[in-house]
Amino acid sequence: MNWRTVIYVTLLVSLTVVKALPRSYRDIEEKTSIGQRFSQLQEKNFKAIAMIMFAQYVQGGTFGKAVKMAEDVTDFAKRCAAAARDNPDCLKPLDRIFLDTICQDKNLPRFTDCCAKMDPERNDCFLSLKNSSRGFISPFERPNAEAACKNHSQHQHPLTGYFIYEVSRRHPFLYAPTILSVAIRYDEMMKNCCGSAEHPTHNLEECFRRQAPKVVKPVKEDGLRQEHTCGILKKFGERTLKALKLAQISQKFPKADFVTVNKLVMDIANMHKDCCRGDMLDCMHDREEILHYVCTNQDILSSKIKTCCEKPLLQRSECIVNAENDDKPADLSPHVREFIEDKGICERFAQEKDTHLARFLYEYSRRHPEFSAQMLLRIGKGYEDLLKECCKTGAPDNCRSRGEEELKKHIYETESVMKTSCDIYKEKGDYYFQNELLMSFTKKMPQLTSAELIKFTKQMTTIGSKCCQLSQDKLLPCAEENLDLVLGEICRRHLTDPINPGVCHCCSSSYALRRPCMGKLEIDENYVPLTLTPGLFTFREDLCTTEEEKLQHKKQEMLINLIKYKPQITQEQLTAVTAAFTAMREQCCKEENRETCFVKEGPELIKRSEKMLSA
Repeated sequence: MNWRTVIYVTLLVSLTVVKALPRSYRDIEEKTSIGQRFSQLQEKNFKAIAMIMFAQYVQGGTFGKAVKMAEDVTDFAKRCAAAARDNPDCLKPLDRIFLDTICQDKNLPRFTDCCAKMDPERNDCFLSLKNSSRGFISPFERPNAEAACKNHSQHQHPLTGYFIYEVSRRHPFLYAPTILSVAIRYDEMMKNCCGSAEHPTHNLEECFRRQAPKVVKPVKEDGLRQEHTCGILKKFGERTLKALKLAQISQKFPKADFVTVNKLVMDIANMHKDCCRGDMLDCMHDREEILHYVCTNQDILSSKIKTCCEKPLLQRSECIVNAENDDKPADLSPHVREFIEDKGICERFAQEKDTHLARFLYEYSRRHPEFSAQMLLRIGKGYEDLLKECCKTGAPDNCRSRGEEELKKHIYETESVMKTSCDIYKEKGDYYFQNELLMSFTKKMPQLTSAELIKFTKQMTTIGSKCCQLSQDKLLPCAEENLDLVLGEICRRHLTDPINPGVCHCCSSSYALRRPCMGKLEIDENYVPLTLTPGLFTFREDLCTTEEEKLQHKKQEMLINLIKYKPQITQEQLTAVTAAFTAMREQCCKEENRETCFVKEGPELIKRSEKMLSA
């Protein structure tokens, strides 16, 4: 590795990239040229962000190649900033310039087809090749702690640059600010652990094991959220994304007027369009501009974000997102009956449909911080359907009055589902609650692998442990909004490798109804059950492990195979088979020759289980 090529990364950890972001670039021009962007960011920062972009586009490329491309495009930007502003090439859109740089490299056959296309199809083609799935690039190899510290002491800043490159290519949709903030945490971890290495009681391995999750956490969480948002935008369109953001912002800033909230919604939707398109420079500028607006208008937005706005810019966004909702205005009426009872409602609905529906969603959301954003969207959809029906010619006079009853019914049903789930979680605990979910989701989606089913239900169980302890007014937003992230991941999995028609319907028909739709799915009747082969259920000595987590994992894999073999299994049958398995395991684990016992008793257990399942 040629460390000299990345000396420019030295200032990344000082956050100069953030300080260089302009405050009002949109006031200058809607789309700034590469020369203007270079002048705004300065050379070191422009080059660092360029390396992130190239590492994200050319994920299989070497570190040296990413650095070389970053240097080439930075040299071009420098010339445009200095004296070539009238050069037509300098006025090209930024994403086109970056893709031209990639396409000039003839040693990248993977991109030949994309490079043959015209923009914007070329950019769409490149984005379609970005792969964030685990295993596409080999995982980080955990270095020996002492070797890592020695490397850090000799090559501190280049090592941070290499870390940025590795994170960028493994997370091709991750915001550049997130990557830069993760790099800072990485550098702090290296300094903290390696700096104390001389202390006689210091355990290097333990230090890295303790601090590494703090480095990795924002990568996982921000990456998942961003992919999730881009998935909503791609599948359901800008209107759905704007509605979601309208509900969330109205809840967070209930004192803000409709015009202000709507402005933020538009700006945030435009930011996500840039970010999801892969335009990282515009994405960063959009984000910074929104944060600047929010923090300079705290008086009309919220009293709860003062400490957030005093934080460094990289920490500000996460802080505001996680900040408490502001208190509702004291004079805010509890109901929005004017949207039902006013005589001019149908005329307004006919003349300005989307604006009228947006005002309803704004007014309802700011009054109900205890509801999830997804539930608020369902309420908005119910209101729209009500007006469509009741504003027809010949509709009965009392047509709109039934809206309130339907609303109460929906609220009750949603709260009941969440309460029931939490009651089961509190009664059974993590492991048995996850088993309940495994039974349900294996029947709904038997096409998923055991690893996928365990992963998704584990995530749902974590939501239970996080949200079920909260008060009633916090439960719904916590549970449904986190569950929405998991369902989004399942739907993205379906897009890459279709699961079944039921999942397809839930993932495609309506974003707001996705969670209740998934909840109503039952056994996939078209699924052909697994046949009972000798390898389907294997019983070995490792079932006697004293490591509870490993044993639970093995038992869950068997549970999944059992349901895939017998999808119609009843609770009574499952209880009987489980008891027989437990008895066999206890018996064989007491034997001196455990393996021989399992070889003998395993087939017998399968025969007895077959009889139980056919009864």
